[in-house]
Amino acid sequence: MKLGFVAMALAALLSSSMCLSSAALAQEQQPAVPDAPTPQAPKPLSSDVTGPIVPGKGAGETPAGPDSSSSPAGQQQPAASGQAPSSQEPSSQGKDQIQTAPPEMPAAGEGASKITTFIRHTTFVDVPVTVKDPKGKLVAGLTYRDFKIFENDTRYPISFFTTDSFPLSIAFVIDQSLTSDVMAKVNNSLGAIQGALANYDEAAVFTYGHMTQERTGFTGAQSARLPAVLALAKETGSEMLVPINSGPFAGCSITQNGNCVDPNLQTGRSAGGNGTWSTIPKEPHTLNDAILAAAKELSTRPQGRRRIIFVISDGKEYGSKATFKEVLRYLDTNKIAVYGTLVGDSARWGEGYISRLHLPGTMYDNLLAKYILATGGAPQFENGVNGIEKSYATIAEEARNQYTLGYYSHQPSIDGKFRKIEVRVDRPGLEVSNKHGYYPSAQDSH
Repeated sequence: MKLGFVAMALAALLSSSMCLSSAALAQEQQPAVPDAPTPQAPKPLSSDVTGPIVPGKGAGETPAGPDSSSSPAGQQQPAASGQAPSSQEPSSQGKDQIQTAPPEMPAAGEGASKITTFIRHTTFVDVPVTVKDPKGKLVAGLTYRDFKIFENDTRYPISFFTTDSFPLSIAFVIDQSLTSDVMAKVNNSLGAIQGALANYDEAAVFTYGHMTQERTGFTGAQSARLPAVLALAKETGSEMLVPINSGPFAGCSITQNGNCVDPNLQTGRSAGGNGTWSTIPKEPHTLNDAILAAAKELSTRPQGRRRIIFVISDGKEYGSKATFKEVLRYLDTNKIAVYGTLVGDSARWGEGYISRLHLPGTMYDNLLAKYILATGGAPQFENGVNGIEKSYATIAEEARNQYTLGYYSHQPSIDGKFRKIEVRVDRPGLEVSNKHGYYPSAQDSH
């Protein structure tokens, strides 16, 4: 009986030990529950932090690694060698690229001085632009976003933009081969020239007829010299006579052996073979030579000034040594614009369209209009004295209130080739006037 009790006690002890072992094993297999973290205040930023502040990482130096040579996060990566940023590259022909980076826009009054401080190993091209509405009034308030500029049909980003007024260097060219009635109106209007100019402007005076004459070099626009020179530039003009080439009143009324006695009139030229008639000589109007002489004087003026030739003429041309193409190339190379007040026959309505029909062997009836359109100037057509006087102030106002755009050409600095320029405004119904192009020169390469 004692043995049975002992056996039962051993069995109970063994069962309890097995339960304890199972509970310990289960407790060991169950993962421990961690304690909750203690709330802590964030550390303040120290004053000696040198690295960038990156969202999610805090502030500090950028850790070194395989890409440690790259720039810190948040900064734009530089372009690869030999590649310029996309905003500085001209868009390809036929594509329209939106300019994202704004051009340099100097403060008011600093535009004329800033345009001469660019330093680039390329050709900087500045383009004065006049914008008018359908009524012929100047349009103000445009920004660089309203303009698009193209060189040889390729769009370039605008690198410079200003609306500041530039000081004017004006070379006045007065036609003295006008008829006496038109010349009298021009003479009476010359006193209004000085009133259209400002104190910081300068002016030179040239006259032409049979030949070109420089009356004065550049002098202050408000000096006493300018009105004195303009008074000396007045001329009576030519008489409106009916030409006669035959009969006793002809230019060759005395003959010898069937020829004119005058040695300047030879057979087959001014005098006919039988001596009974003479060819009427053409009147010289040396417009090309006069514009070229004024342009040479203007080319010596410093940059940062508007170089302008102001011609008062009927636009006729005959007898010049210089050709139109030669003079126009000189104007395009030296950034000179031609403005003009057309008087006499050229001031009549529709005369500009008729003058495009040029007959071989005759003079050009309105070559001045071609100069004006090619260089980005503005014409005025006036017959009366009051209209001629107002045209001086109108043209001076247009020359001052221009938008000046600048860009860097990617063409070779000096290759001698003409480059066409086109300026567009993203507003309907506006008239845009600018020079048709330019020839690169060393003075534009920096």
